[in-house]
Order: sequence, then C-alpha cells, then structure tokens
Amino acid sequence: MRSALGLARAIDRLTAALGRAAAWLALAIVLIQFGLVIARYLFSAGSVPATESVIYGQALLVTLTAAWTLAAGGHVRVDIFYAEASPRRRAIVDLVGTLVLLLPFMLTLLWLSAPYAARSWAIMERSQETGGLPLVFVLKSLIPLFAALMALQGVAQAIRAANVLIPPPLEGEGGRRSRPGGGHSQFQSDPTPGASRRTLPLQGRD
Repeated sequence: MRSALGLARAIDRLTAALGRAAAWLALAIVLIQFGLVIARYLFSAGSVPATESVIYGQALLVTLTAAWTLAAGGHVRVDIFYAEASPRRRAIVDLVGTLVLLLPFMLTLLWLSAPYAARSWAIMERSQETGGLPLVFVLKSLIPLFAALMALQGVAQAIRAANVLIPPPLEGEGGRRSRPGGGHSQFQSDPTPGASRRTLPLQGRD
C-alpha cells in the first residue's frame, strides 16, 4: 500500500502542476477578450486568430484543470449525505463512485476520442475560417488528454479511499509490538518465579 500511496502522490503532483500552469490562461482569456471588445466597438475591427485563441484558451483551461479540481474536491457532489459522513463512509463513496462511474466513463471517452484525434492529426486539420488558427488537431487532442488525466486522478482517489478502508498492519503484528526504528521495549516483566510483578530494565540486572 505504501508504493500505491506514492503513486497517488505522484499523480497529485502531476495534475496540480498542470492545473496551476493552466490557471494562468484565465487571465490571458480575459485580456484577449477585453481587447477584442475594445477593437470591435471603438475601431470596428476584429481578428479571427484572436477570437479562436479565446476558444483554445477556454478548452485548455477546462481540460487541464479538471483533474486538479477533482483532487481538491471542487466538483459538484450530488450525495447530500457526504458532508456529514464519517471518514470511512466518505471513503466508500469515493471508492465506489470512482470504480463504478468515473473510471468507466473516462476510459470509454478515451477509447472513443483517441481515433477522433488521430484522424485530425493525420490531415493536420486546421480552422475552416480564413486566417484561422491551423491547430484544430491540437484542440481535438485535448479530449483524450482530459479523459486520461481524469482517469489518473481517479486512480489516485481510489488508492486513498482504499487506504482508509484497509489500514496498513501494525508493525510487529503477530508478536510483541516493536518500537519505532526496530528493537523491542526497554522493559520487560521479571520471569523469575516468585518475583514481584514490577518491571526491570533489560540492562543492569544480575
């Protein structure tokens, strides 16, 4: 389970890094859209590449931050009992929801969208608008990328839920519990018949 938790933390770091980087796109989208509005109403001018860049930015923002949002618990929940549930019940909801709903849906989306994106890459699909961005194949690739990132984050969520439901065994289980770092307790009961029931140090006894 320790190695599985390490995998979950690695997935969390990946999705968090992508999410934080993509979050800056929100500022870029606002600035570009503001510039387009000013250009249109003050100068009666427009730009097809700038307009399409807003669409690209929104697609990147949603697809690259969705898994990070899932890790932070930011998606809408319909389970009205989740907020007041115990940690164990929350873990059950997370595990069942991930295995029954999230992972099957995302794997199906990945399976269906991968050929769709591959066909776009094969012809290097570009915008149908004159002067538009020639990157439609990149835009379509965000669909399988979104599915893959959400599936990975679902795996991390399932691992953490399983860790709550199946806690690791105590060190030294099956025998006397060991001290942290190895070894046994510094004191033990005196095995001498008739001796008092007090504990004696292991060292310094005759």
